[in-house]
Amino acid sequence: MPPFDVPEGDPFGPHNLPYGVFSPAGSGEQADRSVGVRLGDHVLDAGAAARALGSPYASLLARPTLNALLAAGRTAWSDVRRAITAWVTVPAHQEAVAPFLHPLSSVTLHLPFEVADYVDFYASENHARNVGQIFRPDAPDPLTPNWKHLPIGYHGRSGTVVVSGTEVVRPSGQRKAPTDAAPVFGPSVRLDIEAEVGFVVGTPSPMGRSVGLGDFRDHVFGLCLLNDWSARDIQAWEYVPLGPFLGKSFATSVSAWITPLDALEDARVAPPARTYPLLPYLDDADEEPGGYDLRISVRINGHTVSEPPFSTMYWTAAQQLAHMTVNGASLRTGDLYGSGTVSGPQENQRGSLLELTWNGRDALELPDGKRTFVEDGDVVTLTAWAPGPDGTRVGLGEVTGRVVPTV
Repeated sequence: MPPFDVPEGDPFGPHNLPYGVFSPAGSGEQADRSVGVRLGDHVLDAGAAARALGSPYASLLARPTLNALLAAGRTAWSDVRRAITAWVTVPAHQEAVAPFLHPLSSVTLHLPFEVADYVDFYASENHARNVGQIFRPDAPDPLTPNWKHLPIGYHGRSGTVVVSGTEVVRPSGQRKAPTDAAPVFGPSVRLDIEAEVGFVVGTPSPMGRSVGLGDFRDHVFGLCLLNDWSARDIQAWEYVPLGPFLGKSFATSVSAWITPLDALEDARVAPPARTYPLLPYLDDADEEPGGYDLRISVRINGHTVSEPPFSTMYWTAAQQLAHMTVNGASLRTGDLYGSGTVSGPQENQRGSLLELTWNGRDALELPDGKRTFVEDGDVVTLTAWAPGPDGTRVGLGEVTGRVVPTV
């Protein structure tokens, strides 16, 4: 089948066109990396196609990362997307563009952008309630007093954000069970995953100026799948009083494809009803719907263990961005912020093993044995799709990682 003839129902048709960075077969050096756009089971070398067609966007696309395109701003994002859509759908362009289509199976995919800062949130009420019930079973309310008033988050480590397919080394650190007399050091024995969505900032903002809810789409280019690997035993001992540190900073995996927000117009939904009045900078009652209907699947060694619905997230990406900058913190091109674990109200919709096994109490029965937390050799894969135009599906790619023993 010619590469332009994407089968009907393919989630990576011309209605999607996510961006990534790839190198052709037999290469892999930084100089050989190119901005690519996925079309079905092929990758278009967007920079080479732009040069061949004399496009004014070649300077944004003929790069080894997406950062130049991210920094160009919303008008450029829309213009480039329209141009690429025409390149792969208008027959008059196909002869010129065809030489720059590579089979997906023949290329190497790389981290698509240089990560500036990384922030992770805690935006699912279902997840927060489950965690509260696990660790504070006698509390009158499993939610902390601030949870319904602001998006809780922490600042992560951008240098350990890795692309899908990168092996994850089991982290070591201090841990201390409640019954232990003193902490011990060694590999984590409660390694977990968190199914999340990451949002990628394009347009920066100056220090001292906050970003309002209505400016979200002027700053955020798109989204990707994200697995926030978590060493629960290390995290439990270290997190009081300053929160996650070594239990989170060893690896964060992201998908190789960044789906532009413009591809997700048909997936926009209203967030859950608010149960407390919000302060003005977070009050989105008069804003366009800030939620997204994303259907996530979590697999361990090929076996589906959970299907978390992103539409249930209490805090939206726009609210998270507004809160992240309300104190005057600046945005930089390449900033990445995670949604926090996505969990739905049903048991098979929980986005972490902490919840799925209720902190190890109830082991998962998998074809290759029981699991309470992730074991060495396990391969964890997140996939997702969203409703697209005319009944199509927008594929969000996948993020996968295999756990290897501590070095």
